[in-house]
Amino acid sequence: MTLDPSTLLTLSVALAAAAALYLAIEWRSIREPSLLFWSAGFATIAVGSTLALLRGSGLLFIGIWFANGLLVTAHWLFLLGVARFTQTRLSRAWYLIFIAWLGLLLLPGEQPWSKVTLLVNSLLVAVLALRASFLLRPHGKSLSVGAVQLRYVLLAHGVFYLIKSLIAIIPGTLIDLAAFRGEIIQVSLVEGAMAIMLIALSMTGTERHRREQQIEQLAARDPLTALFNRRALEVRAPRLLKNVCSARPGAVLLIDIDNFKLVNDLYGHTAGDRLLVTLSEMIRAVLPEDALAARLGGDEFIIVLKGASSARIEQLGRQLRDQFHTTTAQAFATPLPVTLSIGANLFDQPPASLEGVIEHSDAALYASKRSGRNSIRVVDRTTL
Repeated sequence: MTLDPSTLLTLSVALAAAAALYLAIEWRSIREPSLLFWSAGFATIAVGSTLALLRGSGLLFIGIWFANGLLVTAHWLFLLGVARFTQTRLSRAWYLIFIAWLGLLLLPGEQPWSKVTLLVNSLLVAVLALRASFLLRPHGKSLSVGAVQLRYVLLAHGVFYLIKSLIAIIPGTLIDLAAFRGEIIQVSLVEGAMAIMLIALSMTGTERHRREQQIEQLAARDPLTALFNRRALEVRAPRLLKNVCSARPGAVLLIDIDNFKLVNDLYGHTAGDRLLVTLSEMIRAVLPEDALAARLGGDEFIIVLKGASSARIEQLGRQLRDQFHTTTAQAFATPLPVTLSIGANLFDQPPASLEGVIEHSDAALYASKRSGRNSIRVVDRTTL
């Protein structure tokens, strides 16, 4: 089978349709809008390549101008998908890009206008592809290999169309859009088929990595409060505390809600859940950058600090207790106050096990409860 223009366009139709179908199926399962834009882009290329075949039958308006317009539309959809993926807001100017292409409809379809048509169409595709590549630039290593690959594929694709537009205006260059004659057009058809395949693979790999990241994050988070769960705590806390020393002590704080059962009994479990979420938000608000927080279960939370001190622990605990007491006093009328008890363990050696330091903090927590609740008890093991 020779790679004549008709064969290359047929191959492009098959590749683009397959990519559109696959991305649409992926979108149905994870509902990521970028997939929908990319799927629509490939579907548009499939339709445009099909219409391009009609120029051999003399239908030049459909086979050239309308087909090329769909090519621009497809890359505009790719740009929208990348913008959605990177959570970037495009300016309104990008939505007016079709005005430049619509101006081509006023031109006749013969020489020298074939060169002008190819020039403008190629420039529009190049600008859209290069802009999409630029949007992915700050996300390279932070997202995935797929995102980096997509960035460079779009960059190469955009540069190709930029070069194509410049070559098109060289005097003496043969370009016949109606008959697919001219080396520029032949090379462009080959590049188009390869670009469809590479862009589709990069897009699917990028979204697959994001989905895997989301699944991993969900597995590490408490579904109610979105804080880390115990499993994630057991993985992350040892890393945080491995460099604890006398100059940078570590600390583990256990936080328990006093009289939490009264909220559930008097106001329902939904109110209790809202209170847990409120406390988790307060913890996130005061949590230092070099710390982590998790929900151990029920109404018990934990904070792990490095570079801690008794004064720092007291300040953090007091801030949490005051904010929480103010909130619960306004929201819930209960026979006994709904407050926080906190037990903390301060140490200057990397713990042999996380369970060991949690047990020491648990003992301090119960000492806090026995002393009247709504208090903080710190066990300073750096002086032992």
